Amino acid sequence: MPIQMNEENGGKVLVLHLSGRLVKAHYEHFVPEFERLVRQNGKLRVLFDMADLHGWDAGATWEDIKFDIKHFADIERLAMVGDKKWQHGMATFFKPFTKATIRYFDHAAATEARKWLEEA
Repeated sequence: MPIQMNEENGGKVLVLHLSGRLVKAHYEHFVPEFERLVRQNGKLRVLFDMADLHGWDAGATWEDIKFDIKHFADIERLAMVGDKKWQHGMATFFKPFTKATIRYFDHAAATEARKWLEEA
């Protein structure tokens, strides 16, 4: 599955491992699960692991834009972990679409990303 989700810290931290190329259908499972966690826990902290991500198709891009608009204020912190230059640029690209504090971490610093998410 291209989107693997793991809840941590009692559901307040959501770890997303993305792989391959995302398509619209992948959001059909992800979005309801994300919304369930927000209902249960309020704002989330998200680790967005993009190390194996190869991008989005047009349908997935549209789903992602709709998700970003609807959940503009539902993420408190977003740690973006990757190993490619375009992935680093995604951290800047996402800023206008969320109220979350966003930081990019190289894949080698994934442990630091988790620590940052768990800080008070």
